[in-house]
Amino acid sequence: MESLELNVHTGAVERVVDLTSRCEQFLADVGAGDGLLHVFVPHATAGVAVIETGAGSDDDLLAALRDVLPPSGPAGRGWRHRHGSPGHGRDHVLPGLVPPYATLPVLGGRLVLGTWQSVVLVDTNVDNPDRRVRLSFLAG
Repeated sequence: MESLELNVHTGAVERVVDLTSRCEQFLADVGAGDGLLHVFVPHATAGVAVIETGAGSDDDLLAALRDVLPPSGPAGRGWRHRHGSPGHGRDHVLPGLVPPYATLPVLGGRLVLGTWQSVVLVDTNVDNPDRRVRLSFLAG
């Protein structure tokens, strides 16, 4: 198995960061053939998704997450997990909806994605501006 840890600066705002080109570069660097690429975020407050980017879907995802996980907590009652900035408890619930991993097929050294699909890091935690992402290629 080949593995690499990426450092991703997300800053102090909610962000969806496209990792697709970094995933493709990793596969090229390790001389990948057929197999699986596993993308993992070792953080309790971030996730990995496969979505369309650049046409507004990334912003729509963040807006939907704000609706489903409002900073004020469920029904405005606040979050039980309360350390960090106001509303930070929602960040700890995020991985229940956007998992911290994705496993993707690789054929001939290339990610098998749909026409508009991208691999993204979803980070709503404004308290942690730097993230690690583990890429692991398992040959088939």
